[in-house]
Amino acid sequence: MYEQERINPYDKAGDKKQLVAAMFDHIAPTYDTLNHRMSWNIDRYWRKKSILQLHDSQPERILDIATGTGDFAILAAKMLHPKSVIGADISEGMMNIAKQKVEKEGLQDIITFQLEDCKTLSFDDNSFDAVTSSFGIRNFADLDKSLTEICRVLKPGGKLSIVELSHPTSFPMKQLFKVYSHVMLPIYGQLISKEKGANKYLRKTIEAFPQGEQMTAILQKAGFNEVAFKRMTFGICTMYIAKK
Repeated sequence: MYEQERINPYDKAGDKKQLVAAMFDHIAPTYDTLNHRMSWNIDRYWRKKSILQLHDSQPERILDIATGTGDFAILAAKMLHPKSVIGADISEGMMNIAKQKVEKEGLQDIITFQLEDCKTLSFDDNSFDAVTSSFGIRNFADLDKSLTEICRVLKPGGKLSIVELSHPTSFPMKQLFKVYSHVMLPIYGQLISKEKGANKYLRKTIEAFPQGEQMTAILQKAGFNEVAFKRMTFGICTMYIAKK
């Protein structure tokens, strides 16, 4: 079992799910601006690369875990043309913004949202052809249980496509990224979101989250096979693809 480091927002004790939900509710209005500007909009490219991994399988029913403000769900609907996409998250504040974006895109007949805890998903076994997640799984309170639940609701042969922030491991990007994440990112984040505690939490989760071969082993233990990963943009982001 993966021994997950416990990192709570604002350095507070308490239930991680509730604290994370409260944090994302609070930063929801500025989240998109923060995400795009702090990655120089490269996050859009990472999402597209992840969605393209599902193109050949043409999934009809997709679950987007930790959907946030819905960018990944909207992109999946546009690129893959499924019958339905369900975005699941613990933050109602984030999903309220996602719903507005979906209505603006005219995709409300395809994309719906549900308040869900990934450790105990309400969906039946073998419900989805594909599951996606972008920049959200590092916030899970229990990674092992959450991935096992994702595997449960995925149909046999279905695919999981994850894109998550990571830290570079090679010189000189490792050193440059450390300076950026510890010095520039907090300053930039503070200017946009005015939320010092949240920015510190997000940086810590990137540093603590398992990546590469370690994450591959965790996915395999959760029930997935044909697990592969690809580091993108010098290792700042990692894409994981797996099949049930």
